[in-house]
Parts: sequence; C-alpha cells; structure tokens
Amino acid sequence: MFTPKYPPQDTAPPVTATPNVIPAAVQPTTPAPAPVAPASNRPTVQLTPGSALALAAGGGAVVLVVGAVLVSLMLAVAITGVSVAVVAVVLRLLIKDLNNHR
Repeated sequence: MFTPKYPPQDTAPPVTATPNVIPAAVQPTTPAPAPVAPASNRPTVQLTPGSALALAAGGGAVVLVVGAVLVSLMLAVAITGVSVAVVAVVLRLLIKDLNNHR
C-alpha cells in the first residue's frame, strides 16, 4: 500500500545522434538577413522634469501617508496595552481590598 509505484521502463530502441551535414549544393551563398524586432504597440512614456518632480512628490506623499497610518496603529496598540495594564492593577487592588475586609 505504501510502496511506490514506478512507471514501466521505455522499450523504444535508443536513438543515435547523426551530425547535421548540409550538402554543398544546398548551402546558401549569402548569409541570411538578421531578424528585425517587431515594433511595439505600447506607447512610450516620456518623463519631463515637471512630471518627474510630480512623480517624486507623489511617491513621497505615499510614503508619508503609509508611515502616519503605521505610527497611528502602533500608538493605538500601545494605548490599549497601557489601559489594559491599568485596569488589571485596579482590579487586583479591588480584589485584594475585598479579601482583606472579610
């Protein structure tokens, strides 16, 4: 059940490699022309100094916004942690006070 199942071995006869020899009468006398790259249908983007500046300013704004969001999330986690710690201390004091007055 857990033994591997291997496929059967190939039974085809081995193929021997023959060198590609072209007779002299068939060989071309002139070299073939180099292939030409097809023209792209996509428009090219040309950055002017103004558009490059706008792109850099936009990237900087994105970095600042993402940074502000991450800092605010970390601040929310820190405030929540401190408030949970304060509640735990207050509850501990209340429970200790209840146990002492019995």
